[in-house]
Amino acid sequence: MNIKKAVTDYPIQHALADRWSPYGFEDRPVAEAELCSLFEAARWAASSYNEQPWNYIVATKENSKEFDQLLSCLVEANQAWAKAAPVLVLGVVSLRFAKNQKDNRAAVHDLGLASGNLVVEATTRGLSVHQMIGILPDKAREVYQIPEHFEAWTAMAIGYKADPANMPEALKARDLAPRQRKPLNEFVFTGLWKRPSPLVINREP
Repeated sequence: MNIKKAVTDYPIQHALADRWSPYGFEDRPVAEAELCSLFEAARWAASSYNEQPWNYIVATKENSKEFDQLLSCLVEANQAWAKAAPVLVLGVVSLRFAKNQKDNRAAVHDLGLASGNLVVEATTRGLSVHQMIGILPDKAREVYQIPEHFEAWTAMAIGYKADPANMPEALKARDLAPRQRKPLNEFVFTGLWKRPSPLVINREP
């Protein structure tokens, strides 16, 4: 049973309701075939002009040198818990269109779409993903020789979520905390900014 399954106001797909970001991971590897399916899901995300501006750098614990290298690109607070995950991934985005070298304002949005696909695919496979903005982009550029006009933007820890009972108290509290979200009327508007749409006012789920 998923202890943090979303309690939704309207029906959504199970993979979306089941998804959450744990701080604890089991000491259990993720099969290479499973990881390939996650990146395949990312591959088929929508993107502006089909630019596909996302790139991923992946490291697994099977290669401790590569794992430690990627771990070093996270801020210290994230290193503290992410080191337990069997897989770490760095999301790198191309900030210019390949065809004309103009700025791509949709690039980061499109990286998010690709990673969203990856996360949903992971959830359907019993895997968990914790995404992070707390990274060290300059360190990543140095370590991986990331070229100009590309930027490390996010990171992900991937694996099988741990039983909170076996986690340190500080992390246990985070993983047991209830999930909360804004109601629809706080972000779905019509006519003017902050005017809730009639779609989401006084409507029975």
